[in-house]
Amino acid sequence: MVRGRPDPDPRLVQQVAELALRLPAAHEEDAWTGVRWRIRQRTFAHVVGMRHVDAAEKLGVVDGRTVTVIIVRSAGAERAALVAIGPPYLASWGDDVLAVVLDEISDWTEVAELIAESYRLLAPARLVRELDALP
Repeated sequence: MVRGRPDPDPRLVQQVAELALRLPAAHEEDAWTGVRWRIRQRTFAHVVGMRHVDAAEKLGVVDGRTVTVIIVRSAGAERAALVAIGPPYLASWGDDVLAVVLDEISDWTEVAELIAESYRLLAPARLVRELDALP
């Protein structure tokens, strides 16, 4: 962890872990900040805590509280539609990256779909086929 970076809410990290680790060959590891889930060496989900300038700039949070965010890969029309909605969906650090604010009222069905889609974008075809075969 980077000194001075806030930890994400552990309850939200656990909820994301339960979704991400269902995916074939997915594994979890501590990241430079927060926790990430990977397929091979590709990160398909990353949960971080944000506060201070980061949260104020990206999320409009000015009261200093820590906000937990998941960062996933997303592309095309779906990403554009979600970014157009605005919070809790935010454009992030690249054309194929989406950040979603997580909290008590998050739509966990939607979060699960975003995690799975991010995985599909990064996983080898064999593992995507394995995912498609799951009930």
